[in-house]
Amino acid sequence: MVRLLMLCVFVAMFGYISASTEVCTNSLLPGAKGLAGETGFKGEVGHTGKMGRIGDEGDKGDTGLDGPFGFKGKPGTTCDCGRYRKVVGQLDVSVGKLRKAVKFVKNVILGLRETEERYYLLVKESKRFREASLNCKLRGGTLAMPKTSNTNRLMADYVSQAGLTRVYIGVQAQSKDNDGTSSYGYADSSPLQGFAAWSQEQELFPTTNSSCVELLSTGTWGHVECETTMFFLCEFPKSRRRGGGRGTPASTSSRA
Repeated sequence: MVRLLMLCVFVAMFGYISASTEVCTNSLLPGAKGLAGETGFKGEVGHTGKMGRIGDEGDKGDTGLDGPFGFKGKPGTTCDCGRYRKVVGQLDVSVGKLRKAVKFVKNVILGLRETEERYYLLVKESKRFREASLNCKLRGGTLAMPKTSNTNRLMADYVSQAGLTRVYIGVQAQSKDNDGTSSYGYADSSPLQGFAAWSQEQELFPTTNSSCVELLSTGTWGHVECETTMFFLCEFPKSRRRGGGRGTPASTSSRA
């Protein structure tokens, strides 16, 4: 009897447990798939992004086809050459007058003389040889160097027409020989070659203690002490460039 009772209790408990497990198992199973939701609205346009780097230059394209020929132009008008020749002739006359005016200014007002390559200026300021050389350099030139007979004659006439008897030129002693006589050269350190205008007396009896040279109005050269003060001649190379420039005397004072 007791055993039967215990068996009934056990069966009852087992049935309860079995029922509880079945309920829990059913609650964990996924539910059925729901219906699809409504389509959402389109969002606003976002901000413009940063510009990318510039691409590399592309290859050169092929040469295109030649275009069509243009239309024939209208015939030109007949040239009135006579009128233009007259204008050109008037210009030539004006240029000639201008050249004469420039020559007058250089030769009369400024007191210049010139050759094809150089200008010459007589400076009427008494100075020692070294001071005269520096004065010419400050003006943009050097002491005048008569390297040909024609240039020497031009300079001598320049001195004579100015009423002077002698001036410094760019010739001086460069070194002394074994016998005590001096070898002379030009102010640009070039030697006396092919031309010299020593007077006969100076050539036969050279002065050993005079290092500088003067040009006389007669066209001859003479030895002179470098400490002697006298007027002097400067020379200036003509500029090869248009518009003048460094070849023109830089400072021709009214005293020259």
